[in-house]
Amino acid sequence: MKYILFILALILAVNAKAQGDLQHTPQGASYRLFTHNTGDRIKLNDIVSFQFIQKTDKDSVLASTYTAGHPVQAQIVPSEKVGDLMAIFPLLTVKDSALVVVPTDSIFKGNEDKRPPFFPKGSNLTYILKIEKVQSLTDFIADIKTAENTGSAKYITDHKLIVKTTPSGLKYVITKPSLKRKPLKGDTVLVNYTGRTVDDKVFDSSIEADAKAAGLQQPGRTYEPIQVVVGTGGVIPGWDEGLLLLNEGSKATFIIPSGLAYGEQGQGDIRPFSTLVFNVELVKVKPIKHAITPKPAVKKTMVKKKTVTKKKATA
Repeated sequence: MKYILFILALILAVNAKAQGDLQHTPQGASYRLFTHNTGDRIKLNDIVSFQFIQKTDKDSVLASTYTAGHPVQAQIVPSEKVGDLMAIFPLLTVKDSALVVVPTDSIFKGNEDKRPPFFPKGSNLTYILKIEKVQSLTDFIADIKTAENTGSAKYITDHKLIVKTTPSGLKYVITKPSLKRKPLKGDTVLVNYTGRTVDDKVFDSSIEADAKAAGLQQPGRTYEPIQVVVGTGGVIPGWDEGLLLLNEGSKATFIIPSGLAYGEQGQGDIRPFSTLVFNVELVKVKPIKHAITPKPAVKKTMVKKKTVTKKKATA
């Protein structure tokens, strides 16, 4: 209901004013602010959470965060293109709303072959924006890290894990110990694994049964242990560190913070700042020839013999 009222209010506002009332950005977009809330304006590097509706000139909705069920986030950077909206955000503050009209001729200049039929020459792309939240980059990262730590702690509690933590922040528990050899840096290891997020969503597995149980679509994948040259940066840091803690034949669970995984960038379906959980089995170690480190020489201490003088017995 709130969404419907918001849209109706904006449509009435747009229809009540002529297009001549629009103001213009240096990049060529036109805009109108519907609200002028008090508070600090959005600044460069701020993280903005906002709702939007994207429409054609004929009011056909192309995308809507209201339909998706959640706002989107963006970091504010200098505007580079007419359609990136970065010239609009610094005009707004929290709870402000705006209409933005972007000429499609500017968007598809030099790329006419990519112009869709619903955007003929002379048409416009229209946005209706509403700012929900504004954070400094520092505050945003602090909140993200707090949420990440909370999610990691909840996973450990829910699964009743007793973990060890390394100085880097890697948490691990060895679920099946082994007395066989440990790998050294540069050795090749064969590893079976299943990776999941802290909400137990499986995103990758080398084990067919685990992949099928999770409904993973991995067409053409051969289900077998993967080969890793351990300790050389060929995998995420959490793996490089964790595998060196295991013995051949052992199994473990790694709980890897984002700083030892895919960090603020994320990877594929893995969102930025995600702690990852891996159940791993170190199937085999293929050692290379390692240089023998000479043992430090033991310094011998010379102990002088005591000379014992025997006293003559007196009659």
